[in-house]
Amino acid sequence: MRAVVQRVASASVEVDGRTVSEIGPGLLVLVGVHDSDTDSDAEYICRKVLNMRLFPNESTSNAWDLNVMQKNYEVLLVSQFTLYGILKGNKPDFHVAMPPQTAKPFYASVVERFGKSYKPDAIKDGVFGAKMKVNLVNDGPVTMQIDSKPSK
Repeated sequence: MRAVVQRVASASVEVDGRTVSEIGPGLLVLVGVHDSDTDSDAEYICRKVLNMRLFPNESTSNAWDLNVMQKNYEVLLVSQFTLYGILKGNKPDFHVAMPPQTAKPFYASVVERFGKSYKPDAIKDGVFGAKMKVNLVNDGPVTMQIDSKPSK
């Protein structure tokens, strides 16, 4: 799995001109699923994202001290198969991304895992397979990438 994590002041997802999810301060997480991913990959990504110390601690002036749970912030997950795109010449190829028919239930289990690991009402997501408009105000800007498996 691959996650692109952005610390945000706010973020939202629109589908067909309608806002389907939105958060205030927290993390926007773009999630790519590889065709070889398993539950252990999902567990790793969930644990790493929720525990990333990307937020400042105002009482100690430590810039990289607190995680999203300690700040009681929200997480917006957005499925994005293009994170596993490979350019062949100038054309993208997505053959290593998990096929939609297996990726959809796998991604749903990832969203559920985040809710169980933190709190369900703090976890939001987009619409799997939809053409989404993702709006965000990146805070910092802070953007990190996590892979569940080492790159080959």
